[in-house]
Formats: sequence, C-alpha cells, structure tokens
Amino acid sequence: MFAVVRTGGKQYRVAAGDKIAVEKLAGEAGDTITLGDVLLAGEGDTLSDAGKVTVSAEIIAQAKSEKVVVFKKRRRHNYRRKAGHRQQMTLLRITSVGDSKAAPKKAAEKKADTAPATKQDADTKASEKTAPAKKAAPKKGTASEAAATKSEAPKKTGAAKKPATKKTAAKKADETK
Repeated sequence: MFAVVRTGGKQYRVAAGDKIAVEKLAGEAGDTITLGDVLLAGEGDTLSDAGKVTVSAEIIAQAKSEKVVVFKKRRRHNYRRKAGHRQQMTLLRITSVGDSKAAPKKAAEKKADTAPATKQDADTKASEKTAPAKKAAPKKGTASEAAATKSEAPKKTGAAKKPATKKTAAKKADETK
C-alpha cells in the first residue's frame, strides 16, 4: 500500500520500508511519529479513503542537507558577499502505511505496558478519578450569565475627565487684568 503525505510544505509518495528526508521534525533518533496529513492512499490501481489511512515512521537521524552557496555581487562597485547555508532535515523510515484501525490497537498495548508500577501510583490515579467535578458554568444567553458578567465587569466612575490645559504666560496675564 502507498500513500501521499504532506509535511514541511512538500508532498512525498511513501510505502512501507521507504526512507525519506523531510524538513526538520521534533524528536530524537529512534522515536516513532505519525504523519497525519495523508492526501492520497491506495494499493496498485485502486484508491482508498485517505482520511482512514495513517502513516507511521521511525526517525533515523536528525541531519543537515547539502550546503547551498549564496553569492551576491554588484558590478563595478567592489561588492561581493559569500555565505553558505545547510538546512536542517530529518531522515525517516516509513514503518507502516495502513488503516487507522491498526493504530488504536498499538496505543492500547502501550497503555497496558504503562500500568502503575507501585501501589502508591495506583492510589493517586484512583483519587484523581474520584475527585469532585467542577461546577458547571451557566448556559450562554441566560439571565444568570448576564448578572455574572455585570458583577465581574469593572465599574465605570463618572465621565472621563479632560486633561488640564497649560496656560501660557500671556493668557495668565490676560486673566489677571
């Protein structure tokens, strides 16, 4: 089965076992990631629903691509600038291309493996489940919500005061006369 996935602004046609170099993704070597943006999927000449297909990959390495030389020159002005750049990239090995039904089974297996190791861990998880639920907020558009928002809003104090204007010496002299 193959799939066309989009990552890093580019599209890649992948199948199980393929190795691809993509724009840098978060993760360490050996981590497993899921490429979620599947555009097309199929097997042979038949196409399947891309929304139900997941692509999982293993990170082989975080590396840099080949150097790109940037050279700027302006004629007759003795202006030359040379710089290089190596783009960060991630090397991936596609482990599986398949239905999303297979993915929850793997997740359930991982959850079973991460069962609490000690009785104390089990007790803390149980207490989290039995904690009282938070009080529900009133529904939007009700009178109680309007009253709540009025009481929370800061109160306005009178009309806005105009800033005092500075009087020049000439105006002060006119007022005293």
